[in-house]
Amino acid sequence: MITPFLQGFGASGGLIVAIGSQNAFVLSQGVRRNHHVIIALICIFCDAVFITAGIAGVGGALSASPSLSQWVTWGGAGFLFVYGCSSLRSAIRGGSLDTSDRAVLSLGSAILTTLAVTLLNPHFYLDTVILLGSISSQFYGNNLLLFWAGAISASTLWFICLSLGGQMLAPVFRKQISWRILDTLVWATMWIIAASLIIQ
Repeated sequence: MITPFLQGFGASGGLIVAIGSQNAFVLSQGVRRNHHVIIALICIFCDAVFITAGIAGVGGALSASPSLSQWVTWGGAGFLFVYGCSSLRSAIRGGSLDTSDRAVLSLGSAILTTLAVTLLNPHFYLDTVILLGSISSQFYGNNLLLFWAGAISASTLWFICLSLGGQMLAPVFRKQISWRILDTLVWATMWIIAASLIIQ
């Protein structure tokens, strides 16, 4: 009976752990200790909602609408490009972590940015709704519930670790070069994903 749970956990974990705009943002705010708990909870909630929707059968309906898929793709690519520009400016400017500094983002800005890097990213829907929804189609009844529980558990564990792990990295990011490297990686990640969406 535990096999569907492990399959859900493994499938969800494998998709979520891949480096992406959402993970890069959660990590960077975790390092800054900038509303990191709220940000992680929002990501967990969004994943839970859309994983549930995908497993409930919405994935097939979404994949059957090319026009909706195209709008989501271009909107997501545009947002990732703009966010990447912001990270590039930050990398050029440089910086260091000072725990006595006030938060870089206000609570409202942190919430809106978290929702944007999550909900404007087409890969988010591909992973949570379409791919996990497709994989779950082989399970029925209690096994389907176990698969769902495993997928949700992997997402929850990942974002908690990513957010708290950022805090443990805080001493490293008191050095300016560390910030430049992180912001450069975030910028590159955003633009690479945006380019891949446009090319596809």
